[in-house]
Amino acid sequence: MIGKLKGKVDALGESFLIIDVNGVGYEVQASSRTLRNLKIGDEASLTIDTHVREDAIRLFGFQSELERSWFRTLQSIQGVGSKVALAVLGVLGPQDLANAIALGNAAAVEETPGVGKKLAQRIVLELKDKAPALSVAGLSMPVGASSGAGSGSIHNHAAAEAISALTNLGYNPAQASGAVAVAIKELGDKSETAALIKRSLKELAR
Repeated sequence: MIGKLKGKVDALGESFLIIDVNGVGYEVQASSRTLRNLKIGDEASLTIDTHVREDAIRLFGFQSELERSWFRTLQSIQGVGSKVALAVLGVLGPQDLANAIALGNAAAVEETPGVGKKLAQRIVLELKDKAPALSVAGLSMPVGASSGAGSGSIHNHAAAEAISALTNLGYNPAQASGAVAVAIKELGDKSETAALIKRSLKELAR
């Protein structure tokens, strides 16, 4: 199985790219968000999910392990295949998706082309217990392979520390993640850890 590809972007399509690895071109399906972050000639490193079928081998590429985890998790929902999972990740980044699920915000998921109200509600409901684990696991990681020390990394670090602090106080991961999501929504994604903890504790005290 192919788990990672590192090479030069040789071509970009509407839903795929071709990455040249030492002279071999691999066609990789990817979300629109991932494709928007790449240009022909870029050096790219993609985490790969390989699907093997009788008639084909399909490669799906992601800019982080967290995004691949969400791709796999989304497909555990009835009615969500690889195409829909990629579409969801094209509209919502991993942390945005985690926040939407923690907040029960099905409307955010419904913004995905091809995802109706019922499917969006099913995704939010069935993944509510899985979202915190994925969120905590990936918060300290940059969302994109090419990300520098931008606001995204700062936000992820502060949120991860806030969730960790709350779980140390005895709250379960689902409670902590949901409260921090509310705090981020209210205070903004550049809030510091202390502010997030204070607002989260207020939410948990309700």
